[in-house]
Amino acid sequence: MNDLTVVYYTANHVSDYFMANTKKILLEAIGEIPIISVSQKPMDLGTNICVGDSLRSHVNIYRQALIGAKETKTKYIALAEDDVLYSPQHFKHRSSPNKFAYNLAVWGIFTWTDPPIFSYKGGGRINLNSLICERDLFIEAMEERFVRWPDESKIDTNIWAEPGKYEKYLKVTIREVEHFYTNPPNIMFSHETALSFSGLGTRKRVGEMRATEIPYWGRAENIIKLYKP
Repeated sequence: MNDLTVVYYTANHVSDYFMANTKKILLEAIGEIPIISVSQKPMDLGTNICVGDSLRSHVNIYRQALIGAKETKTKYIALAEDDVLYSPQHFKHRSSPNKFAYNLAVWGIFTWTDPPIFSYKGGGRINLNSLICERDLFIEAMEERFVRWPDESKIDTNIWAEPGKYEKYLKVTIREVEHFYTNPPNIMFSHETALSFSGLGTRKRVGEMRATEIPYWGRAENIIKLYKP
């Protein structure tokens, strides 16, 4: 019996072309694993929950993820986003009890880099879209946050981050984190329609490790065409 559900969240700000491509690869990666999508526009992806147009914000990312998690029935959930290419191996991992597990095998590709290259920052970084954890643990952590911070206008979005990162500053229960790595890795796009683009924009630095080709995924010049033909 399957013990994992994918919780997919999106603000539907990426192009239909890009979303169709990442969605196709996600479905190939998960196989028969069930998926719940929480979107701001109706979409055909597993069991869809459309929350309607709302403010595009870091807080709403977590709100949509929580909505999806509460609809799952399995012991574990894997969070997924619309600008990541997921490898099948990613969804085979299961977190340790009471820990948030983040896949650090995530290479980036910037849509504005010419010629296109893959890059990886030393040590990696935790990201919500690479999280696998127990369903109940995620719900507990997120509900505690929203109870502690009912007024979104008072939330410091610099610390409203992944479980296990800034709980001390959010004044909520501190959560344990663990890391894992998969082969092949996941690929995350940095692009002009990303919420984070309003920060560094094209000044965002390429990682120290760089490659023009990654086994399984192929050449960066071909992968970038999934974003724009």
